[in-house]
Amino acid sequence: MNTPASIIPQLQQTQRAATAVRALSGSQKTDLLNRLADVIIENQAHIMTENHRDMERMADGDSKKDRLFLDNKRIEGLADSLRQVAQLPDPAGQVVFEREIEQGLKLTKMRVPLGVVGVIFESRPNVTIDVAALCLRSGNACVLKGGKEAYFSNACLVGLIHGVLTEFGLPTAAVLLLPTDRHFVNELLAANQYVDIIIPRGSDALIQFVRQNSRIPTIETGAGVCHTYVESTANLQKAVEIVVNARVSRPSVCNSLDCVLVDAQVADAFLTALLPDFNKWNVEIFADETAFSIIQKSGYPHLQVAQEADFGREFLDYKCAVKVVSGLDDALTHLQIYSSKHSEAIVSEDQTLTDRFLLEVDAAAVYANASTRFTDGGVFGLGAEIGISTQKLHARGPFALEKLVTEKWIVRGNGQVRW
Repeated sequence: MNTPASIIPQLQQTQRAATAVRALSGSQKTDLLNRLADVIIENQAHIMTENHRDMERMADGDSKKDRLFLDNKRIEGLADSLRQVAQLPDPAGQVVFEREIEQGLKLTKMRVPLGVVGVIFESRPNVTIDVAALCLRSGNACVLKGGKEAYFSNACLVGLIHGVLTEFGLPTAAVLLLPTDRHFVNELLAANQYVDIIIPRGSDALIQFVRQNSRIPTIETGAGVCHTYVESTANLQKAVEIVVNARVSRPSVCNSLDCVLVDAQVADAFLTALLPDFNKWNVEIFADETAFSIIQKSGYPHLQVAQEADFGREFLDYKCAVKVVSGLDDALTHLQIYSSKHSEAIVSEDQTLTDRFLLEVDAAAVYANASTRFTDGGVFGLGAEIGISTQKLHARGPFALEKLVTEKWIVRGNGQVRW
């Protein structure tokens, strides 16, 4: 790949391409995404070959390796996601309301595409497909800045997207994959003349860097420090199943569990019940003083004394912090300090306390008696997502199709003037 001196000419092409995407009808967008789904399935072997080139370069112990991996099942999932997005209502062009004001002007407020959506992400080739699908369906062009660890996978997938865009008479710049060189990130973040919104998806370090350096409006997604509070009335068998699932089912994803808060009244019983399942998965526990004394008695082999930095830490691995709390108020105080406002859960049979938790916890998604692993655009029926937004302006929770539009006022008159 020839690395350009500047990405500005490419961004200019993408800005122009956005006009062509905006002009597509809803049925054309549907046909395009369904065709892309077929092309993904037809090229499964090629995709896996290119993905294998990336996998070979990543160390086996790297927690991001699971995110990078593509097999037949995951590739079929990409195609299914494309078809789901294709069937969702087109958010662009929807009329929010119409009104005629006193001067005889006819007002229409309409949802319209954002324009050019920039996404910076790490080691997740599925994001390439999800972002392209959501942006094209909503009438936007997109700029993708993936990490070098997924270069071959991303290049392969974007190449397939470009082939379908060409089939439909659209400029390939509508989906732009930038070079992996890090110095282009700063150039992208300063390109507010050509890019309308930036969405970082990845580590907290990436998100904070984009926040601090972007001249483009930014929506934060990705980092998730997720907790589950086992309250004193909890069904402990249910609590064990929820906690184990939230920690081990996909440990490297943002909706996985990072910290268990357990009420002192049930700490001994709950932790004793939890340890056999955690041991099966070799989960390393970082325990506060009280939890450590309980767990140590069992001879659990993967136990560490928690340091302050272990609370509020996104592990992305078979690791988990555990803290014993004195009740709901203590748990809420901990969450106020350490939550990343992604997904938080309570396991409890006390409806009053559960309702307090759901009302008072400040997070994009709050759960009662369920695993945080459900926080996902596809699972929520949104087709796919760009990420989980943890902020409060414009979008919160799964950042999906419905949030890739803004509003435009259309005013029709017949010569009216205002002095």
